[in-house]
Amino acid sequence: MTWLDAWLAQTAAARHDAGLHRTLRPRGEADRVVDLASNDYLGLARDPRVVAAGADALRAWGAGSTGSRLVTGSTRLHAELEEALAAFTGSEAALVFSSGYTANLGAVTALTGRGALVVSDVAAHASLVDAARLSRARVEVARCADPAAVDLVLAAREEPRALVVVDGVDSVDGGIAPLAELHAVCRERDAVLLVDDAHGLGVRGPGGSGTLAEAGLAGAPDVVLTTTLSKSLGAQGGVVLAGSAVVEHLVDTARPFIFDTGLAPAAAGAALAALGIVRAEPERVAALHAHAASVAASARAAAPGLEVPTPTAAMVPVVLGDPEPAVAAAAGCAEHGLRAGCFRPPSVPAGTSRLRLTARADLTPDDLALVDQVLHKVLGPIVAGR
Repeated sequence: MTWLDAWLAQTAAARHDAGLHRTLRPRGEADRVVDLASNDYLGLARDPRVVAAGADALRAWGAGSTGSRLVTGSTRLHAELEEALAAFTGSEAALVFSSGYTANLGAVTALTGRGALVVSDVAAHASLVDAARLSRARVEVARCADPAAVDLVLAAREEPRALVVVDGVDSVDGGIAPLAELHAVCRERDAVLLVDDAHGLGVRGPGGSGTLAEAGLAGAPDVVLTTTLSKSLGAQGGVVLAGSAVVEHLVDTARPFIFDTGLAPAAAGAALAALGIVRAEPERVAALHAHAASVAASARAAAPGLEVPTPTAAMVPVVLGDPEPAVAAAAGCAEHGLRAGCFRPPSVPAGTSRLRLTARADLTPDDLALVDQVLHKVLGPIVAGR
């Protein structure tokens, strides 16, 4: 046995003992479950108009983009999508990446580097954490829900450049970052604010235009917006939205943009069609929030004694503590036709393993009735046995 075999066996056993083993569970193309685990917040991933636009792009441009964006990977669709995203979010310019993860890596690393400071929120998404680590900048972790804490870090810095990175909507519990207050601190301290709005686009702000628009910061010169095309827009890919000078800088310096194959045209075409639907049908955003409130009410009734917050975005967290009851609850939901997200460390802090139930705009009254029934069947016994 090599050191690799021994090490893999040891670490796998430790994960099993801690309840942190994960298994891939491929779903069928038409499985009959009510899905409260996906990020398809507006129900557009299977919308016939979105699917048709993706298929049209596939026929017109082929299966792949054939190269990096700077070689052969930029198509007319990419340019149209960038223009539409910039207009929708109130940004000056946009640059599409192959994923939201690479968008964050590209933006943070290209805008910082040695001699800069990155102030990262304590609950920042893994892509922002990894970007900060790769940036070679000095990194300080702060609780960005407390702008005064960020101000203390910025006030003590010696670096000439500083970037504060935060999720507009927390990916686990749906909390909204105090962006107006954070921006005021950043402007006072000559720092730039980068907001990852992966869970805010299509969910918050006027017509779903995002948390920056909601905070009155759309298009601000000292703000950078990143988001994904794989959640509310139901497609795939990521984008950085900022001033033209920032976008030009990223084209020249962002390694995940320069060296990665461009986003597949089918995804670009689908995302462009989805964005058009969001603009034309703002009632989808209202339906999402109404359904999230309904799911939260069912969870509260099913699990008395557990705190289920009033949802401010699509997600409804039900904190169960240790990994085992969270895994058992997700499995129990699945047995009754309800797919629920299960979040355990390292996705959440130890002791806060949970179900993360994500509402969608296209849930039907029958779907919501089943959600209520299943949560009562599953959560009641688990809570009673605590």
